[in-house]
Amino acid sequence: MGFVPPDTKAEVREQTDKQWEVVQEFDYQGQQDLYRVPVGQTTDFASVPRIFAWFLPSYGRYTKAAILHDYLWRVLAAEGKMDWIDADGLLRRAMRELGVPFFQRWIMWAAVRWAALFKPRGRRGFWREVPRMLLVTLLALPFLLPPAAVVAVFLLVYQVVEAAVWVPLRVTAMIKDKLGRPRKDVISPRLSFKL
Repeated sequence: MGFVPPDTKAEVREQTDKQWEVVQEFDYQGQQDLYRVPVGQTTDFASVPRIFAWFLPSYGRYTKAAILHDYLWRVLAAEGKMDWIDADGLLRRAMRELGVPFFQRWIMWAAVRWAALFKPRGRRGFWREVPRMLLVTLLALPFLLPPAAVVAVFLLVYQVVEAAVWVPLRVTAMIKDKLGRPRKDVISPRLSFKL
């Protein structure tokens, strides 16, 4: 079981600042089935909310597992060819095979299990996993929530500061335009508070 061959590299090409595309297919052998992540499959690597990126960046030792999981969720589970619970189990197994530390992979697994609740047929098999999900969640929250709250506050402060800095730059650019003087482009900030 595992990635075939084991030293498979994940080769991707940037599509947008948050989406990437697989440019070289790769395989993962499960207990029974072979899963082929095809060329053109899109990924955002690990879908980690910004407030937790300090703990789990979007990419790392688990990158291939995250790309595989995106394929399983976006194609097989979305089309009803696989249950979400099985896709999440393969993510956890693939992370173990890639050497992702125990608690980190279980936290990532619990996060995707909670997210599956919002998917069509995502509740199938949910109740049998609730004890493990709750245990992992309760163990992780004391470590994750306090820093996440600080990060959330500073993300908001940053948005305010960025907007405050942009205003005089934009006014200066408008004045230079009226005077016919050369100026640099002033790029407006993206004022969106996504956690």
